[in-house]
Amino acid sequence: MISLYRWLPGQKFGTWADLPDLPANGCHLPEGEVWWIDLDDPSPEEEELAFKKFLPVHPLTLDDMTLPRREPGRPPHFPKVEEFSDYLFVVANPLRAPADPERPETDPARCVVQLSAVVTHQVLITHHYPTLSAVGAVKQFLHRHAEQAGRGPDYLFHLVLDQIVDDYAPEVDHLVTRLDEIEVQVFETPSQQLVSELVRLKRRVIALRKTLILMREVLARLIRGEFELVDVREIVYYRNVFDHLVRYTELIEGAREMVSDLMQTHLAAQSNKLNGIMKTLAMVSTIILPMSLISGIYGMNFKNMPELEWHNGYYMALGLMVVVAAVALGVFYWKKWL
Repeated sequence: MISLYRWLPGQKFGTWADLPDLPANGCHLPEGEVWWIDLDDPSPEEEELAFKKFLPVHPLTLDDMTLPRREPGRPPHFPKVEEFSDYLFVVANPLRAPADPERPETDPARCVVQLSAVVTHQVLITHHYPTLSAVGAVKQFLHRHAEQAGRGPDYLFHLVLDQIVDDYAPEVDHLVTRLDEIEVQVFETPSQQLVSELVRLKRRVIALRKTLILMREVLARLIRGEFELVDVREIVYYRNVFDHLVRYTELIEGAREMVSDLMQTHLAAQSNKLNGIMKTLAMVSTIILPMSLISGIYGMNFKNMPELEWHNGYYMALGLMVVVAAVALGVFYWKKWL
């Protein structure tokens, strides 16, 4: 579906239109107008209308955009920014919606989706196959603050990027909180289930870290002022998004180190638990071994065994076993093995 937001400078307001009839040439719009065209799960015909008729783009750009549709089994394209003669092409990776039924929890590479954007002096085109909450939030923002659209496509795109980055905050906080909970469980009740969860969390943290680092590089290029289509007055807003992204990247770096440390700690806790079990079994064996020796000697049934005629021989053997066990326990206590 194609949605068009058209900012009219003379009237100072913008309007939305679904399935708009786009002109044949998007490079000749009325002076001062700002257009935001959002392609939400577009068909090939809608993509052709937007990127071959309205605003022709390089074939490689179109290949990058349509990668998730052409190869649905592959992960989305990594974040990047490319400058062409008449437009700026940016790829970002928003988080996949938690309520998405196709979200495979076992595949952390699929925890993000792809948003592609084409920016010109008067036009912003966003392209994505799943419906994104970040785009919806910016649309709601424009309903409340329509005058902000007059700042230009670069400002509108900053709003989209800002919302995309902010959506990472709950996910990063959830990971850090869960790792703190696992840290307590590792010392109290280490188990195989914790190992499985730590492995899953590690894969997810690594996938998010890779995405955040690449998005940070994209923002770093946008705030350096090397692109003509990003106005100097808007760079400060992109820098604010960059600062948020740096903070989340540092948190995910800490989570990556923490999950590795927890796996090592869990292995050490399991090893200590196993050592304790072996220690207990060794003490039991050491205590019982002399008893077995004594009972074995008195069970040899030799004819010439004076103790067989003792009236209290049986009780003496039991007492000897108790004495040997007590001596062994005393030695363990003295050596601080208990």
